[in-house]
Amino acid sequence: MREDAEGAPEGGDHAAPLSTAPLWATLVATFFGAGRLKPGPGTWASLATVMLWALASSRIPVASRAWATIVAAAAVTLIGIPAATLVARASGLKDPQFVVIDEVAGQLVTLIAVPLGWKTFLAGLILFRVFDIWKPFPIRRLERLPEGTGIVVDDLGAGLYALAVMHLLLHFGLLTK
Repeated sequence: MREDAEGAPEGGDHAAPLSTAPLWATLVATFFGAGRLKPGPGTWASLATVMLWALASSRIPVASRAWATIVAAAAVTLIGIPAATLVARASGLKDPQFVVIDEVAGQLVTLIAVPLGWKTFLAGLILFRVFDIWKPFPIRRLERLPEGTGIVVDDLGAGLYALAVMHLLLHFGLLTK
């Protein structure tokens, strides 16, 4: 039987990655390293998303913001699924905690057609994190989808739940200035 450098049988149970994901996939999947922050890398990625989107969306005309948010969420999703797949395969984990591009996509969904303001951004952050951690039906089932699709799509579901609650709060005037 062959052994690795640590004396363990080759293919044994140690934490070495199975392979290395391409740099682009690692940068995207970890949202440029936010996924390596502790504790709670998903929360750090959501917070970074809210702050970056607050800056970016303030420069977009009001009439175009909803569509811009939808386009941004779609782009992050389309790039994030293959990135998450490659990084998950390389790590040997089904849903690595450091892959946080799913939080970026879900957080953007939460912010669709939301007015700019600290209350709405804070509410969006909290609502998304609650639904992402709680995973009400059928979100948990979405995790069963293969590879990067399962990693990302369940967070899109959490984002949709958070979006619905956010717009109810806005509709009933609970997030006014």
